[in-house]
Amino acid sequence: MKFSNQRLTGSLKRLPFVSILLIFTILFGNEPLKAQSSLGESKLDASAFFAQTKQLTQFFRRFNGEEDAKGNKLDSNNFQFREKHLRKNFLSILFDKQNHSISENLKTDFVNEVLNETNPKFLDFHGDKWFAEVNAVFSYQNRPVNLLIYLQIEKSGLGYKWVISNVYFDSFSEIFFHSNTNDKASSFLHPMSHEIDFMNLRKAFNDPKDIDYYAPKDYTPDYLTLFFVELKGGHLTYKTINSVKFHFLQVNGWYFEVNDFNRSGFNSGWLISNLLKVNEEEKARLLKIYDHD
Repeated sequence: MKFSNQRLTGSLKRLPFVSILLIFTILFGNEPLKAQSSLGESKLDASAFFAQTKQLTQFFRRFNGEEDAKGNKLDSNNFQFREKHLRKNFLSILFDKQNHSISENLKTDFVNEVLNETNPKFLDFHGDKWFAEVNAVFSYQNRPVNLLIYLQIEKSGLGYKWVISNVYFDSFSEIFFHSNTNDKASSFLHPMSHEIDFMNLRKAFNDPKDIDYYAPKDYTPDYLTLFFVELKGGHLTYKTINSVKFHFLQVNGWYFEVNDFNRSGFNSGWLISNLLKVNEEEKARLLKIYDHD
């Protein structure tokens, strides 16, 4: 199972609206979208305008049934607010229809789960179990490199902000890669080392590339700290952003990915580009990606 073209593990490989050390406050309450004279007289143009999911915030509203067919935000007292039929119509246009890897049966199962009569599912912008993935370009040791930056929403005072929660960088992964795991058998400190005042620590420090063998068995490298250290030391320099996508696990038993498709026609904007049924173990593994702890 993959997010993009990398394996789904703690070493998973994988926007300009952020700068490095991104922490920005989200401002809410977007003005409702309305058809203006700029749409012209063409009904087709107007239809395409309304069909496009132009902002991620609008994706949330459409998924939840919190705006009408013309893009006007619905008040919670409105009879259409989160109405099942309205949501079903919106959900039908929130998939990337050019992606044939998502079967119609899978879409149907997902929509039925979301619209369940007794327990309908909604997305919570301020909630957990969703995160952003930013593919950014940096300069590292005088060469261009790609990093994946993971961000999540965090409560801050009376509002919320995006924070960098984790990163993935090939060079960091290589530092902790061991081609011969048998070496670990001899890389340990004897349990009586305290009786010789830990003089055998010299052995651990003689070969720095294997020093992590002397860490606790549950040790995992903290790439986020390495990222900050390299930035602070001037070894990493931000250049630009290639792309952004979002990962959602807020619907029990499901994972879906949302990408921005900048193309003509009705099926454009922020759309579901990947959809998978996941069990609890797979879900925990996916959520671990953006959590550096």
